[in-house]
Amino acid sequence: MKRTINFSSFSSIQIGPCIDVEILETIASIEPNTYVIGGANNLLVSPTPPPLAILGKTFDFITIKDNVLHVGGATSSGKILSYAKKHNLAGFELMQKLPGTLGGMVKMNAGLKEWEVFNNLLSVRTDKGWLDKKDIPHGYRHTHIEGVIFEATFMCNKGFDETLLSMFKQMRDNQPPFPSAGSCFKNPKGAYAGKLLEDAGLKGKRIGNMAFSEVHANFLINLGNGKYEDAIALIELAKKEVLKRFAINLEEEIIIL
Repeated sequence: MKRTINFSSFSSIQIGPCIDVEILETIASIEPNTYVIGGANNLLVSPTPPPLAILGKTFDFITIKDNVLHVGGATSSGKILSYAKKHNLAGFELMQKLPGTLGGMVKMNAGLKEWEVFNNLLSVRTDKGWLDKKDIPHGYRHTHIEGVIFEATFMCNKGFDETLLSMFKQMRDNQPPFPSAGSCFKNPKGAYAGKLLEDAGLKGKRIGNMAFSEVHANFLINLGNGKYEDAIALIELAKKEVLKRFAINLEEEIIIL
């Protein structure tokens, strides 16, 4: 089954074509070179993307079994946050800061500073079966998980932290009020991407209707009807300038398809 998605409205950065996307309602392997899009909150979709797929409603669920939290890959961060708050579960407060669905958040080990999805993770279910956390290579904003993430399990520790929640909420409130895909670049070891971009004179830099935000330089924002080509031009400019000035290779956190 397929679903037509207009990425200029569906994706958080509001760029992309209107194309048919495969809906996955059963646990099965997908065709090679097919990319699962999740909530499209960290994607920059080109006019000619690879084949795309999205998890269906079958994988939008949260349950507790034997004191283990089971969450479907299509479950939104907002739904997970509400569930954790209602059941007094610790370790999910960062969902206040992370838009998207669970599969995408696990795939990139999404997080903020020392808080990240893998902190509380127990295992992941893909089309190849269950994988324990200890068997998954992972680190800062990356994992090596082959296949589609259909489900994940987490520890059920009591003690939802309202102080942490407020801190993450404040960070969200300080983000630029324009469509974006979140942080454009990963923080290099021992540095901050936003500071490097600012020191390179790129804060507020604009090409067409795309720009690095005046509020936070590491947010690539869409000022209205922004184009993919202009976003790519800014990304390439940033990488070139930071390498030239600071001998640091910036790596995209945003996924370009």
